[in-house]
This record gives sequence, structure tokens and C-alpha cells, in this order.
Amino acid sequence: DVSRGEVNRLNDNKKLEQLKFNLREKQIPYFEDLELQALLDNNGGDVNKASYEGLIIKAETTGLSVSGLTTQDSSSYFKMLASRYVSTNSGVLT
Repeated sequence: DVSRGEVNRLNDNKKLEQLKFNLREKQIPYFEDLELQALLDNNGGDVNKASYEGLIIKAETTGLSVSGLTTQDSSSYFKMLASRYVSTNSGVLT
């Protein structure tokens, strides 16, 4: 039997791996694992929100050299990726 704590750790690992994928950490490393976990924690475990925040942070970074891209190119690239994870406002006030 798998305990609830083990299931949560598995889920946390899956979230961390998904976040790394979304942020293109394998191709363009930027964050330490503790920073990635903090992004998840700060966003209530929501991978999409954490992805958006992390990509915006990467977009703000200056002096980044990515496979021959200029800083401006890489900033636009990360902003384009971030647009996939932005939550849309429904326009309904509660």
C-alpha cells in the first residue's frame, strides 16, 4: 500500500517535473530545485501559475545567451511561452 504522504510526494515530484518541462529547464537551466519548489508553493501548487511566474522571471533576465539568440530574442521567447499559462479573467466580479 502507498501511504498518503508517499502519494503527495509522487504528486509533488510530478508537479516539479512538469514545471521544469514548462520552463524549458533542460534546454535552458535557470532555477535551482528549491527555487522551483518555492514557485510551486507560492502559487498553491498550481503548475500553470508557477510556470507563468517562472517564465516571466526568465524573460526579465538580462545578459542571457541562449543558443545564439540575443537577450531580446530570449525575452520574447519566454514571454510567448508564458502566454500559454496566463489565467484569463472571466469578467465576473464576485
